[in-house]
Amino acid sequence: MGRGKMEMKRIENATNRQVTFSKRRNGLFKKARELTILCDAKVSILICSSTAKAHEYISPSTTTKQLLDLYQKTLRVDLWSSHYEKMLENLGAVEQVNRILKKQIRQRMGESLNDLTLEELTGLEQDILDGLKIIRECKDQVLARQINTFKRKHKKIIDVFTKHFSVVPFKLQLPNLNFKRTLYHINDLFKIEVPNF
Repeated sequence: MGRGKMEMKRIENATNRQVTFSKRRNGLFKKARELTILCDAKVSILICSSTAKAHEYISPSTTTKQLLDLYQKTLRVDLWSSHYEKMLENLGAVEQVNRILKKQIRQRMGESLNDLTLEELTGLEQDILDGLKIIRECKDQVLARQINTFKRKHKKIIDVFTKHFSVVPFKLQLPNLNFKRTLYHINDLFKIEVPNF
């Protein structure tokens, strides 16, 4: 006894819908393979599921580009002209932005300033001063981090000496050969990075 006729409407249950999609997709691809083998046809199928996944079948003897070219030639249509024109527009816009950015870089390097008005020169000067301020703040932060790291390492060295010799043998501000030799000895023993003097 065969199955009853299925009503053609959207399957509401997501799991059932996905199972049905997978089965019917596989059936469609099987028919496409049979058509390719039995009839020497060139077949291409592209399916996008409701989960936004793409599934494709293409005859082994061809490529998608070859089939699209054949389609264009047969129907005398150009699938790519509007896309190509849009790409040319985008390319023109990107090249324009690129030219402007190159000009701005040259101006910040002190070149191509002759055709600027006083207002534009004042704006450029302010931009450079603002950039310089940001760079100095960043530099100060880096220096502060390096100083803190150096202080921590210095404290480690003092702690090691105090622990092993019960005395603080040196001050960091007075480097000399013996001090440097002692530091390198500590570095060998305790793997503490030695600052360069």
